[in-house]
Amino acid sequence: MGRRLAVGVTSAGLLAAPMAVVGLTASPANAAIVSVSVLNFNDFHGRIDSNTTKWATTIEQNRNATTLLLSAGDNIGASLFASAFNDDKPTIDVLNAMDLDVTSVGNHEFDKGWPWYKSHVVDGGATAPDGTPYPQASFPSLGANVLDASGNPVLPASTQVSLGAANVCIIGAVTQETPTLVSPGGVAGLTFSDPVAAVNKEVARLETAGVDCDATIASYHEGAPQPGTAASQAQQEAASLAFRRMTQDTAPAVDVIYNGHTHQPYAYAGARPVMQTDPYGTSLGDLDMNIDTDTNTVAVSSARIVGRVAAADLTLPRVAAVDAIVKDASAKANVIGDRKVGTISADITRADADLVAPGIQEDRKAESTMGNLVADALRDVKIPAVTKTPTIGIVNPGGLRDNLFFKGDLTTSPENADGVVTFEEANAVLPFVNNINYVDVTGATLKKVFEQQWQPATASNAFLHLGVSKNVQTTLDPSRPLGDRVTSIKIDGQLVDPAKTYTVSTFSFLAQGGDNFAAFKEGKTTDTGAIDRDVWINGFFGDGTTKSPTSVKRQLFATGLEDSYRAGDKAEITFDKLDITSAGIAPNTRLDLVKVAKDGSTKVFGTTPVVGGKARAVFTVRGGKELRIVAQDSGTTLARSVVLTKPTLAHKVFPKKARMIKAKKTKVRVKIKVTSAVDIAAKGRVTVRVAGRKYNAKVKDGVAKVKLRTFAKPGKYKVVAKFRANDTFQGASERFTIRVKR
Repeated sequence: MGRRLAVGVTSAGLLAAPMAVVGLTASPANAAIVSVSVLNFNDFHGRIDSNTTKWATTIEQNRNATTLLLSAGDNIGASLFASAFNDDKPTIDVLNAMDLDVTSVGNHEFDKGWPWYKSHVVDGGATAPDGTPYPQASFPSLGANVLDASGNPVLPASTQVSLGAANVCIIGAVTQETPTLVSPGGVAGLTFSDPVAAVNKEVARLETAGVDCDATIASYHEGAPQPGTAASQAQQEAASLAFRRMTQDTAPAVDVIYNGHTHQPYAYAGARPVMQTDPYGTSLGDLDMNIDTDTNTVAVSSARIVGRVAAADLTLPRVAAVDAIVKDASAKANVIGDRKVGTISADITRADADLVAPGIQEDRKAESTMGNLVADALRDVKIPAVTKTPTIGIVNPGGLRDNLFFKGDLTTSPENADGVVTFEEANAVLPFVNNINYVDVTGATLKKVFEQQWQPATASNAFLHLGVSKNVQTTLDPSRPLGDRVTSIKIDGQLVDPAKTYTVSTFSFLAQGGDNFAAFKEGKTTDTGAIDRDVWINGFFGDGTTKSPTSVKRQLFATGLEDSYRAGDKAEITFDKLDITSAGIAPNTRLDLVKVAKDGSTKVFGTTPVVGGKARAVFTVRGGKELRIVAQDSGTTLARSVVLTKPTLAHKVFPKKARMIKAKKTKVRVKIKVTSAVDIAAKGRVTVRVAGRKYNAKVKDGVAKVKLRTFAKPGKYKVVAKFRANDTFQGASERFTIRVKR
């Protein structure tokens, strides 16, 4: 196996800018030294468009006779329409035309299931949707940690490429999260083991087998989570256990590590280079190394991230071949893709981590206008073949792969004017072709689903924000213990009953427990047979109405929120993530505290500012039938019932001594004191009935005073004092007796 020399590196930090050089060592004048370059890319995701030939040109302009072209996975899946419409055959054609040497598989290679990938890509020969046969991939797909039921890899763990006199060994592995990132049914019977352990096992096997690896490369479809330009390798290792294990625990015999999956570009120069490029063919990794084939040692002379060139060079044979493939695929796709399918009134996008449009930096931890709109589609569209009607719609953020922008582009389609949604644009939002499943779950299970938005510690994202249909509102309190953070779920304004059954319309991916939402598997699933794309395009946009984004939040993060309040209670509620961070949605500026009276009238009794989606509301609950907290100007409304406090009445009679109250002479005064358990003075009216007469008095500072007429006759008189119910207090009464002497 290759043993690394002290790498000629001048910096142990990040070098991610185009043309940035990790370090230099001179190539010795030695016939055993072979200079090798490695060009790598990752997460291409079927980018068959006008930029594909520019990407191919970038490769060709940096290629020589001893160049290895390497992919770290996700070549297909979540693809642009020109590739997706034909089940990614155009992408495989392009990779074959570019003479890709080797790829490690990514999780998206399993989007349509392992049997599909094997029959269509690994073996070739299956029929594509356009009727043409799939070519067999001219490059091996590596997956050292993709195991069958017997624990054997179903894909090659490694391959070898001869570059001049050097034998380069490449070992590939995919993220262990793969079963949670694809439809579980498609990988049934497979196990995705620890990728680092699998790579190390293959290193040991190659050594035992006596394979002469002059240099060894590990290609992991897994990576660091943070933007490389903002984080050092040490910071990335502290933030991600998966990344730390790759960099620190991969066998010393591995000379270079390549990453994918997290879409973050970096070129780290630590003990050995660690690289990942931008996704979608927007950049290329270029690493040069000198391999001493006598001593099996490697010296890396440079490593850099190269930006995609601005113009294609069609005189280059491989680029010309790619151009022909792209033009053919685009022409076929445009027959369908250019067609108008609906209209929108404004941008509808995924959540934006940077709040920059149209360059959406997808944030799967946040609520989005796109996620909520797709959830509405799943709930609202009636599927004729199914008799039941779903209660709600739920979507996972990873299932949303593109945005819809209001501004049109007539250069892409003669129908693509402002506000128009074409088939290609709508399809790009939901490219996975999941079946729509109806899952019957209890309210208790539904709560578990929302609890699982907090992901396991091993997941790439600590939180995955589900999109929900407009008839749903949840409240979440992240300060509470894990598993008990969903404080309420309302459907159509009613609290969910833990024992009642609710029908969720969702993607088959989620219904099978994808993205770690295993609670769905507790429910009873019905496959509707309908495809998400068809429901979205034909059913939802096909109804002829213009679709609009909404700034109303459907999941609210609130700490200190009670299920209900009593009038007079002191409340303190801390809010977070009050803003939807999709493009075009203005942030909230304040919370209005609103009292809803018994007659339905409303009155704002207080406000508190909202800054950066955060607010702290401290107030005394007013009387009425409901408390509303309204975020402005989104109109997001949180409502809680107000329970009226029942007061206690106490009386005093003057004169205090009964013998002093005499018939026809003494005018009696009665004081009724109204008290309650809340810290608020009672207000309202009291009536006193005695001797056939009725007296009314106003309660002031908790006390009502009543002057009675003289009594005509001596005797015992029964008195009934009643406090009238109002917006703050329930009604209450007290009975007592007045003795009158002669």
